[in-house]
Amino acid sequence: MSVHETPDPSRRSRKIRAVLAGGLVLGVGAAITLAAWNDSEFATGEFSAGAFNLEGSVDGTAYDEHASEAAAAPLSFSVDASNLSPGDSVSASFAVRLDEATTYDAGVIVDQAGTSGTVSGLTYELTTTDGFGCDSGTASSLVDAGTAVGSTDANGAFDLVSGAEGVDGAPVNLCFTVTAGDDLVQGQSGTATWEFLAESQA
Repeated sequence: MSVHETPDPSRRSRKIRAVLAGGLVLGVGAAITLAAWNDSEFATGEFSAGAFNLEGSVDGTAYDEHASEAAAAPLSFSVDASNLSPGDSVSASFAVRLDEATTYDAGVIVDQAGTSGTVSGLTYELTTTDGFGCDSGTASSLVDAGTAVGSTDANGAFDLVSGAEGVDGAPVNLCFTVTAGDDLVQGQSGTATWEFLAESQA
């Protein structure tokens, strides 16, 4: 007759605790292993603003900034614009470009910045020319002939292209032609200022 031993409850409990303890040890070991496989990558960017500057010239060679109405470049007309009579027309050349530091192309709108004195009886036309000078050949009309001095029309817009790094952009050459009408008043005197408003095409 065989005798069955009754398991000692305390001994069984010790085995379970040992297994659980082993499991806890394995769990801690697994967590450490996972942490050892963590890795990171970092990326950084440097940000700098571009440059944008419009400049003009009354001789096609020397360019400078004329950033306000008070600092406007004085146009040099082909004949004496201070002694007009009805039917007379006078012309003056101007050029604009983006300077060598500019990093964006531009869209330019021609606007009438203001007048002083009396400019009634005067109309003008603004054209682009193939080279600098009103006798260089007309490329296109920006402001139609017959536009009253002191106003603009919807055609007065063109584009400028920036140059390569450290190089001035290609100029757009312009010609203003002012014509005196029959209603010009003897002895009248006035000035007109135009603005070339450039906006970057970034």
